[in-house]
Amino acid sequence: MFQSFEASSSPDQGPPRLAALRREMSGAGVDAFLVPRADAHQGEYVAGCDERLEWLTGFTGSAGFAAITQDIAGVFIDGRYRLQVTQQIASEFTPVHWPETKLGPWLSGTLTAKAKVGFDPWLHTVSEVRVLSETLRDADIELIATANLVDRIWDDRPSRPKAPLLVHSDKIAGESSAEKRARLAAEMVNQSHNASVLTLPDSICWLLNIRGSDIPRNPLAQGFAVLHETGRVAFFTNASADAEVLAHLGADVDLHPYDGLLDYLRSLSGTIQIDPASAPEAVRVALANLKDIVIAETGDPCILPKARKTGAEIAATREAHLRDGAAMVEFLSWFDAEAPSGQLTEIDAAQSLEGFRRATNALHDIAFDTISGAGPNGAIVHYRVTTGTNRVICSGELYLVDSGGQYVDGTTDITRTIIVGAPTQEHRACFTRVLQGMIAISCARFPRGLAGRDLDALARAPLWRAGLDYDHGTGHGVGVFLSVHEGPQRLSRMSEVPLEPGMILSNEPGYYREGAFGIRIENLIVVQDAPAMGDGRDHLDFETLTFAPIDLRLVDPGMMSASERDWLNKYHDTVREKLSHRVTDGARDWLEQATRPI
Repeated sequence: MFQSFEASSSPDQGPPRLAALRREMSGAGVDAFLVPRADAHQGEYVAGCDERLEWLTGFTGSAGFAAITQDIAGVFIDGRYRLQVTQQIASEFTPVHWPETKLGPWLSGTLTAKAKVGFDPWLHTVSEVRVLSETLRDADIELIATANLVDRIWDDRPSRPKAPLLVHSDKIAGESSAEKRARLAAEMVNQSHNASVLTLPDSICWLLNIRGSDIPRNPLAQGFAVLHETGRVAFFTNASADAEVLAHLGADVDLHPYDGLLDYLRSLSGTIQIDPASAPEAVRVALANLKDIVIAETGDPCILPKARKTGAEIAATREAHLRDGAAMVEFLSWFDAEAPSGQLTEIDAAQSLEGFRRATNALHDIAFDTISGAGPNGAIVHYRVTTGTNRVICSGELYLVDSGGQYVDGTTDITRTIIVGAPTQEHRACFTRVLQGMIAISCARFPRGLAGRDLDALARAPLWRAGLDYDHGTGHGVGVFLSVHEGPQRLSRMSEVPLEPGMILSNEPGYYREGAFGIRIENLIVVQDAPAMGDGRDHLDFETLTFAPIDLRLVDPGMMSASERDWLNKYHDTVREKLSHRVTDGARDWLEQATRPI
């Protein structure tokens, strides 16, 4: 099914909904109420029933939150969304630049002493509540748990999803669920943990080798789980399970209703592990109120094992990327033929790209709503085209397309920036600097133990030399037929997680000029052991997984070093070699020209 391009809410709905929420706040005796873009599982993407921030404000970004008082309605957004938010919210809402402005100090400066701030304890993590509570305490402001006040006024709120569970092949995973559970259970015994409460759906799906369809674009089943020291798992979900799924899960996985977690916790004893960075405050409070329970706050035990892809997962995702790369070549060839007509729109292009992916007969779904932005729309970092914003792609404009596919053997994410007609020298200069940064990451060799923050500057240095930069991270983790944005690894100045072999990341520097154009070039890469050299120090480097042409019309070879030109030529040689036999005759002719040496 092709993606929808309709906006789900409009700015004129915001004011009456805001007024209704303020009335509920008065009735609940709170002076402020927090509305995160989150669900009880803290995923980036949420089900329709959990889109409270969008319903209230009209803002559709994948990160942000609102703090509503009786006088001001702050919408907190980071650098990716500062242009987008101004186009989507009514004047009654005030954009707040986050993280430069943090929630605690903002509330302290907005509210008076003795004020009460309400929050839904299912939508905020243990760590979030602890930090905010301490900050507000200094200002004599109380943070109190309440019912969700948005839900009280959302009369047509969608139901919680109940999509069927799917079996994820052990062959692709490289390890059975029983093996994963036994491995993690042994670690729990070593740490003297009797059980672990899992609240992240991708962790649970990874652990049980299952997938679902509860979240748009993400093959996830919503739910909670308790992993016992014996390896037994209690899984709380509304998702349905047929005979194949039940046989796959086996006798050591018990299914329970989605809302049965708190009752189940009362049956536990001993030391119970929770991840304060992802577990809802409601879970911590429930455990803290039980006798014979000791809470151990450590990281989700699935996070790092999931991030370190097995050899089977890497082999499978290589194939997914080649399939996806061939679809991209078909699209890029088609685009070059159609765009000069002056009739092609952003929606036309996005639908066509999805069509080429579906023509592989292997696409489960697109990985996220395609970012299809021409000219000034390309400068909106996470732009989502709607029928209201859709524009014709004109000659002389840059077109940015960020897209991906969910295949049972891998998740893809690729961005290409394309010129229609003749580029300006400014287009070429900015594009080449972005390309140089992408090449720098692709070629990086670094000591084991370094984190994303240690590499992020490599991608920015060519832009910095020209006084330019971008306001998003250089790369995020990616799953294998799981979330397209997967932690904990990132290429970001904020990431302290050491990179390890098997971790898949995006490599996507960019540059955005408001009102004019956007540029981003993105490949996926996987961390691997680097060949021995020098004095034999333990180093890592990257293998590139994504193969699709980079628009040579936008490259200024004179700005590039010999080694950078050599990398680009070798990359295009590999693209041509790997994809020529996978595409149609017309696309093959186009590919030959698009990958010519410079």
